[in-house]
Amino acid sequence: MNGRTTKLAIIGAGAVGTAIAYSALIRGVARSIALMDLNAAKVAAEVLDLSHGLEFVPRADVVGSDDMSVCAGADVVVMTAGAKQKPGQSRLELAEATIGLTRSILPRVLEVAPDAIYLMVTNPVDVVTRAALEVSGLPPNRVFGSGTVLDSSRLRFLIADHCGVAVQSVHAYIVGEHGDTEIALWSSATIGGVPLTQWAPLPGRPPMDFAAREAIRDEVVHAAYKIIEGKGATNYAIGLAATRIVEAVLGDEHRVMPVSTVADGFPGLEDVCLSLPTVIDRGGARNRLEVPLSDEEREGLLASAGTLRRMQARFGL
Repeated sequence: MNGRTTKLAIIGAGAVGTAIAYSALIRGVARSIALMDLNAAKVAAEVLDLSHGLEFVPRADVVGSDDMSVCAGADVVVMTAGAKQKPGQSRLELAEATIGLTRSILPRVLEVAPDAIYLMVTNPVDVVTRAALEVSGLPPNRVFGSGTVLDSSRLRFLIADHCGVAVQSVHAYIVGEHGDTEIALWSSATIGGVPLTQWAPLPGRPPMDFAAREAIRDEVVHAAYKIIEGKGATNYAIGLAATRIVEAVLGDEHRVMPVSTVADGFPGLEDVCLSLPTVIDRGGARNRLEVPLSDEEREGLLASAGTLRRMQARFGL
């Protein structure tokens, strides 16, 4: 892998930014990891803490600063800076402050890392990604959001747990908004090649019926709220999810992931950023797959797009 000469820059040294840095170090994703945060003391402490563990991970350098120049020459920039989600607060309610922050920070990062792929992780990620595209003027393959990569991982974990199989054997996607209107694509979900809609329960396991699917989808949607209520933020799983996206870019993997990109070319989804399975490689978010949808799924996806379109309009996007 070409990771030995690559640089990953992370904007924001909060719970999510540091979780990405930590998981990227452990997985050996990049040769250099740069943390940028306006809180100089915090970023210096995080860099020191991470550096003290460098003996135990693949060879890497960790740097950090409150100065944007620390991101110079980055191959991938991950944006995690934003207003913090409070208990009971929806992702979309965070939009205004976070969009303002994106508009002020992004042009400064572009000056020092003009050739980077930009991964937006800050919530509400779809609307923030749309704002970032507008502010940066970059093509959609180079600016995209983490979207429903984490939601799809949550879905696969819950299906695996319910059915008694390894999560790696489950293929299922959440699409649409990363939020309350997201859609589980049950019609194309499989376990070991067996369509989930035709799944025969293993001995001693409950059926994967409509009620089970509804309960799982509901749990996926509300997972973040539950975690935020208990510990204040979601960070480990999104750290791993974002790192996996970065890895797919830097490793030129052509991996299919449901990231949030502009949905032009899909009837009824024009001009919004939302998640659909997309091929990720060294050029960023390249080709979107045309996933077969049931009528109900298509309807849900259009409704999700409508929610995001109204939110974008509210912020002049």
